[in-house]
Amino acid sequence: MKIAIVILNWNGKKLLEQFLPPVIEHSKEAEVYVADNASTDDSVSFIKTNYPTIKIIQNKENGGFAKGYNDALKDIEADIFCLLNSDVEVTPNWLLPVIETFNKEINTAIIQPKLLDYKNKSYFEYAGAAGGFIDKYGYPYCRGRIFNTIEKDIGQFNDRSEIFWASGACFFIRKSVFKEIHGFDEYFFAHMEEIDLCWRAKNLGYSIKYVGTSEIYHVGGATLDTTNPKKTYLNFRNSLFALTKNANGLLFPLILVRLILDGMAGIKFLLELKPMHTIAVVKAHLGFYNNLRRLLKQRKSTKNKIKYYQKTSIVVDYFVNKKTNYKSL
Repeated sequence: MKIAIVILNWNGKKLLEQFLPPVIEHSKEAEVYVADNASTDDSVSFIKTNYPTIKIIQNKENGGFAKGYNDALKDIEADIFCLLNSDVEVTPNWLLPVIETFNKEINTAIIQPKLLDYKNKSYFEYAGAAGGFIDKYGYPYCRGRIFNTIEKDIGQFNDRSEIFWASGACFFIRKSVFKEIHGFDEYFFAHMEEIDLCWRAKNLGYSIKYVGTSEIYHVGGATLDTTNPKKTYLNFRNSLFALTKNANGLLFPLILVRLILDGMAGIKFLLELKPMHTIAVVKAHLGFYNNLRRLLKQRKSTKNKIKYYQKTSIVVDYFVNKKTNYKSL
């Protein structure tokens, strides 16, 4: 089984200096690539000088996460792609449990390892934790992380488990499946495009797994910090994109409820004295409505839509019923 680890870089020389050496040291089973998204720093020259054996793919523009990986993966020969953020510290033998799972489970198309917080290594990391799910209205949550409540890792998720979505921070996928579902939707640009891709894979009957015996540490927010309103905009808009494209059942009631819930989120941002985030939520909905015709065409072409949620509303569970960890849901 041939594995290609592909690190997408944009002006991330400092991150490469810190995190590329452990990837090289602990990934003897794979070939390492850096896909550069038209950086303006000296990332590329740094790699060429210090790591001449690393293969560099130079994208012509910064098309974000989605287009960046779509462009980079076109000409890479491998059975498995590992899409790895540049702010991830890998650990010894991190690849072995993943390889074992792919070899044993032919229908498993996508895998995520355990994501722990680089800055607080005994806790899970926000962007994926121990594998992701979404509720009926498209809001994501994870085993080990619900909204901003992060669980301590005490071994409760040292398992191998079926999940709904795998984190883009470290995302393993069979090349054949990536090609079959035509890669990431480039309209997403960045954030939640992995949820959309996983959803499309699920609709085709593929399995997505979390493998808790493989551990990595993720900094998170290295490219776009959580305090940045652009991140709020992309998360709200792209969640609506994925919901419209892929959800089974009647669409209009889902969007109506989302309008109400997102409006409440906007009010919450105002009360927290974060008006730019409130504006970002409004802009997200405007961006969604501007793309609605295209999204409805994509929805029409999506067959075999499955039931995608275990919980009706994670918002109600968390904010009203005070269920703040995964085991309590």
